[in-house]
Amino acid sequence: MRKILLLIIGIVLLMTSCSPKLTSVMLKTYPQLQYQNEVMVFGVNEPAPPNAEKLGSIKIGDSGFSTNCGYTTVLDMAKMEARKVGGNAVKITQHKLPDFVSTCHRITADVLRIDSTDYTPIIEPIDSTMIGANYAIINVYRPTGTGFLVNYNLHLGDSVICRVIDDFCQSVKVYQDGYNTIWARTESREEVPIKVEFGKTYYVRCGINMGAFVGRPTVEIVDARTGRAEFTAIEEKKSKKNNKQ
Repeated sequence: MRKILLLIIGIVLLMTSCSPKLTSVMLKTYPQLQYQNEVMVFGVNEPAPPNAEKLGSIKIGDSGFSTNCGYTTVLDMAKMEARKVGGNAVKITQHKLPDFVSTCHRITADVLRIDSTDYTPIIEPIDSTMIGANYAIINVYRPTGTGFLVNYNLHLGDSVICRVIDDFCQSVKVYQDGYNTIWARTESREEVPIKVEFGKTYYVRCGINMGAFVGRPTVEIVDARTGRAEFTAIEEKKSKKNNKQ
């Protein structure tokens, strides 16, 4: 019985250590929101409603053993923490991409409570250059992280669309629509299906996972909101670096 108990405790501790570390400081709380209530997310460059009430702040980072710490996971943790104190919005004030220090996405955010009548959703302007276009755009990016010395070609079907290196972002015009596959190969092959439609923009996040020899490529299509935030963050970092030179 004691061995079983120790095994259960060990499993719980292992699962906990693999999760990102969350710290919070709350100034005010309201009744907890139910899981079905939407929690809006305002990115670093998106203003929150002027009448929003700040309930506190949270910080989500690497515990030192974190593995499941992608951007979507980190955002879900932030939303869950907001719901606990009655917050219905999260304003990200800082977002650090995976780098040499950590393979995790790390964010600092304010937990807000807003009146829906005070909030008008920001409608992004339509890119007029894409209306009626005979191509699609695939924004490919790779944050700094593990396996930074390993580079590889990214393919769309039979064609190489770019060379993926560490700390990289590139917009690629694609003139072939329909169902296809985006893939890469190092010591193994990783692929994801994609349906390319002209006039649309897609975001593909690349990386490297540990392998037996040189590492295995990771390729995933992410939603536009997440992809835009991550792609822009790399663009801005590289722009600042170039301006200092």
